Amino acid sequence: MSELLIASMMTMMTAATPLVFAATGELVCEKSGVLNLGVEGMMLIGAVFGFAAVTLTGQPLAGLLAGSLCGLVAALIFAVLTLTLLSNQVATGLALTIFGTGLSALVGLDYVGETIEQIRSIHIPVLSDLPVIGRLLFGHDPLVYLAIIILALSGWFLKHTRWGMILRAVGDSDVSAHAIGYPVIAIRYAAVAFGGAMAGLGGAYLSLVYTPLWAENMTAGRGWIALALVVFASWRPSRVLLGAILFGGITILQLNAQAAGLGIPGAFMSMLPYIATIVVLVLISRDAIRIRLNAPACLGKPFRAER
Repeated sequence: MSELLIASMMTMMTAATPLVFAATGELVCEKSGVLNLGVEGMMLIGAVFGFAAVTLTGQPLAGLLAGSLCGLVAALIFAVLTLTLLSNQVATGLALTIFGTGLSALVGLDYVGETIEQIRSIHIPVLSDLPVIGRLLFGHDPLVYLAIIILALSGWFLKHTRWGMILRAVGDSDVSAHAIGYPVIAIRYAAVAFGGAMAGLGGAYLSLVYTPLWAENMTAGRGWIALALVVFASWRPSRVLLGAILFGGITILQLNAQAAGLGIPGAFMSMLPYIATIVVLVLISRDAIRIRLNAPACLGKPFRAER
């Protein structure tokens, strides 16, 4: 296997990691019955505040925590508006994306052009030195493994724990869950907060690892791809990683194609990940029965507790 192919596959995993973080958070959020379209805005907020924290403290961990916390706070704003004040979830999510885009641009004005030291890949003795497979499996930065672990734990939580089953019950029938005494609103607050923290962490990954610098609108639509990824995975955690690697691979493909000078217009190549997203959603939407069976029944519907 050539060095170029190994490098491309490793870069593919790096490109997939922010999608795994954001899609995992959104999947848990949607499983509770809440549709948050503000993923792009929360990722941008996490990216700029994470970068700012590292610039001020010099500590990568502080940047990751700041990005995750700021994404969580943004998600709680969304939760108050939609779960407590019962505003429309679609409109509020879009407003959160617009707010996050503007806020990140304002906060990031002083950081444009600055760079930080990148979080480096880990080296595991013996394992990382294995031919080919050593670098592919054991040569990534710590956050790649963290994203996979969080995804696996989220899947286990949703399928095998009591509270995970309660969360799914809230997403499938909030009225029934409330009737037997479960705190529907509190559970949805927790799910939305988790989704925001993961989106913020995904954004922080972009500015601290993927491209260790701040640039306005640096997420470049990855929040929307993460949203599409949840549908692509049919709300199943086991498929999220596969979808993220697929979309990450398309991103790397268009970069390599541009570098190879194939004569294809750069603007068209930059469109490839989004064209792929649209094509996937169109193909999936043709199977309406499958979507109804897998999607949470109360997704996007407001809930008011009845006494």
